[in-house]
Amino acid sequence: MSSRGPLSSADWLDVFSRIGARVRSVVLPLSGTEEGRAALSVGAGGDTTMELDRAAEAAVFEELAALAERGQKFSVLSEEAGHRAFGADYPLILVDPVDGSLNAKQGVPLFGLMLAVLDGPTVDDTDAGLVLNLNTGEEWTAIRKHGARRGGKPLAAIKRSERGRIELLGLESTPRALKAAQPLIERASKVRILGSMALSIALTSAGGFDAFCAPLPVRVFDMAASLLLLRESGGVATTLVGEPLGRLRCNLETRSTLLCAPTRELHGEAMEILGQVR
Repeated sequence: MSSRGPLSSADWLDVFSRIGARVRSVVLPLSGTEEGRAALSVGAGGDTTMELDRAAEAAVFEELAALAERGQKFSVLSEEAGHRAFGADYPLILVDPVDGSLNAKQGVPLFGLMLAVLDGPTVDDTDAGLVLNLNTGEEWTAIRKHGARRGGKPLAAIKRSERGRIELLGLESTPRALKAAQPLIERASKVRILGSMALSIALTSAGGFDAFCAPLPVRVFDMAASLLLLRESGGVATTLVGEPLGRLRCNLETRSTLLCAPTRELHGEAMEILGQVR
């Protein structure tokens, strides 16, 4: 990887992978501990920043600052620190250092790291992204128009055998989401609530969930890398009323509902179920 010219999409994924290893090394010892749960401040995204969040973000910025010192120019938008410029507006690096931080705080072993690089302000401008399961070390990566990978292997959704039925439904984790998604819940065989948006959408891209639903508006920022994974593996994501997400801005303010599925057919089935009660 050369530091003399702009980094390629693949170069950025190498950087993200290196960052992920560092974040894992600092987060795992803090998960479920009093030290990790220590409340410090309110982050740029509006959530309380804990020591666990601070340590993870510090690891990210140490790597990115070193990259800037070698001549790379970019900016960073982080859930905790907000926006920081390193010589240029773009590429823009999105950072959610611990996606599922409540799980991490409580010692529930399901939380991830989300990193994405954008060449513009919207979802469609996401050029490459990484979602890392901080517990298992499994990496999910995607490059725009060059496909997605899980654990280094090309990502393809699990083939389903039964049409017209959502076998496994994933939901966003707020209690109010259960009521809002009731039509889907009633038609699903099983329901899972993981507590990590990035990992939930990543798993949907592989067909682990037949559909994933966030029926109440959530931050678009948290979805950037996972939505690229989904798109590059042939999946579909819209709002709950079928509107596209591509032109939504990736900042800390923009929110949207979400309905995504690994195939167009499954997305259509989920939309049909929701439409039956309108």
